[in-house]
Amino acid sequence: MSREITIALAGNPNAGKSVVFNQLTGGNQIIGNWPGKTVERTEGWIRYRGRRIRIVDLPGIYSLSTYTEEELIAREFILSGTPDVIINVIDASLLERSLFLTLQLLETEKPLVLAINQLDVAESKGLKTDVDTLSKLLGVPAVGIIATKGMGLNRLLATAIELAEKRERVVPPMYGGEIEQSLEELVRLLGEAYPEYPARWLAIKILERDEWIGKLSIPEEILDRAEEVRNKIEETHKESIEVVISSERYALASRIARSSQYYERKKRTILQNLDTVLLHPILGYVSMLFFLFVTFVALFKIGAVGSSFLEALFSNLDRFISNVSIPEVFKNLLWDGLLSGFISGITIALPYILPFYLFLSFLENSGYLARIAFLTDSIMHKLGLHGKGIIPIIMGYGCNVPAILGTRILESKRERTIVSFLSMLIPCSARTVVILGLVGIFLGLKWALLIYILDLVIIYIAGVLMNRYYPGETPGLIMEVPDLRIPVIKPTLRQSWFRIKEFLYVALPYMMLGSTMLEVIKILGWFDAINRILSPIIVYWLGLPPITGIVLIFGLLRKELTLILLSTLSGTTNFSMILNPRQMFIFSLFVTLYIPCLATIAALKKELGNITAFLLVIAEISLSLLIAGILNHLWLYIIG
Repeated sequence: MSREITIALAGNPNAGKSVVFNQLTGGNQIIGNWPGKTVERTEGWIRYRGRRIRIVDLPGIYSLSTYTEEELIAREFILSGTPDVIINVIDASLLERSLFLTLQLLETEKPLVLAINQLDVAESKGLKTDVDTLSKLLGVPAVGIIATKGMGLNRLLATAIELAEKRERVVPPMYGGEIEQSLEELVRLLGEAYPEYPARWLAIKILERDEWIGKLSIPEEILDRAEEVRNKIEETHKESIEVVISSERYALASRIARSSQYYERKKRTILQNLDTVLLHPILGYVSMLFFLFVTFVALFKIGAVGSSFLEALFSNLDRFISNVSIPEVFKNLLWDGLLSGFISGITIALPYILPFYLFLSFLENSGYLARIAFLTDSIMHKLGLHGKGIIPIIMGYGCNVPAILGTRILESKRERTIVSFLSMLIPCSARTVVILGLVGIFLGLKWALLIYILDLVIIYIAGVLMNRYYPGETPGLIMEVPDLRIPVIKPTLRQSWFRIKEFLYVALPYMMLGSTMLEVIKILGWFDAINRILSPIIVYWLGLPPITGIVLIFGLLRKELTLILLSTLSGTTNFSMILNPRQMFIFSLFVTLYIPCLATIAALKKELGNITAFLLVIAEISLSLLIAGILNHLWLYIIG
């Protein structure tokens, strides 16, 4: 049987590396963390001509230095000998910058294939890329691809496998004369002492004073000679050796880019003109607010229509169940428990979650998410953060778990803690189901919108307070804004499906389990006792009906479960029969703010530690009880 081949995908952020990965692997993916790290690890597998191919998507990096955790992880994996071949995904529209990493990958002498991606984007900017010339200049195979359309990927995979089978080392790039002379001398001194690493690459790292070199116990005579050579070069150039070597790489990258790509002036495209508006200091904010409002209204309309349609579809199922000849207790567990949770999840939650994830995928794949980060940078600075912090917060509208995991892009624990807490206050897709399915349907769209506005005000005030009492410096924003593009339908739908699948495979079983457990509690006669224990908070402080107490406890599993179980307990989806307008509003607001679900708490513990996670959860529960209770009593006092 043929051995398994491991392919590593390496490239700059936004080069299209993850699109290549998703196109190649489809749904066969495992997402976790690199051992001992907080950086996400994604790998998948495929079968190609009867052979199993493992594909590892390395973190997006700009170089193989060890300045960031992502760079260290990528370098260690590449040098470990695990990958049989590296596919370097290059953005053709940013060729010169991308080649800086390519040259460093060539220095490792590992089998390398270049995937020249986004050729269509480059051409729209008037950039013509000669892939064959690029291949000859770098001495490795190069394949032109358009990953979003799947073009060139079969040839890329075949080329990578062919190279992996040959196991030939590539020829490293040559730099200026004095650098090469220094490297030759160090390579000769190193000899065969470290066969697991390319001697030339090791010599470069010694010259660059790479911290990692300290782990190898390099002989003092070699280090002393390296110091002499380094001092001589630095004295000649009046720059540090790191700058000198980086300059050599940039100069070579520039020469190769100029020789393999030329510019042809083109008229500005519609998307480029639109991008000018979207990033405008005034029109940009107007466009953002308009887009978010349209998204909100569309979600409500689509969700309401879908919910009505699905309710009608399942409306006659209870008659069928009532005619089944089984003991009453089992009939209650089956209908009022298991099936009721399933039907409520499908009819109440899915119609809102499905379009929401489609909109979120569109937002990400179009490049507009990065523009929102750019526009909100000044607002985020008032919270002691920068614009990058808005990305996890926006992700929170889909699910709080990836939002908290997404705080890894932030530099300090202070930033990660503040953004994690604010992300927990964001109404995720599960809370959106409650807001739109209850307040939106029965009180109207403006009341649902009011909850979102109140939530944003609370988040802003909480952020300002945390910034004031959690001291630290406010960092500046250096962030790449990818090109604005029209999302390709297939990858967007696939990305949406991965998210919806989590609802169907994880959330829906939780709803069925919760509904069944609730029915068991009713059968055992514990229902009234639990509600009596909770009544001081639920009835007297929040002003809600007693039955909502146990429902809110089950909301710890999933937030939409609160609405599903309320439907199960009351035997109706017409919530106006059990809740008045004030109670609908307070219930939805409280669900929006109160304790995060178990999955979110687990993510908090993983990212911030047990103590910080515990304190944030307690703070959120206290905040939700305080605000919902005060608003309830104000409503009673003012409106009655």
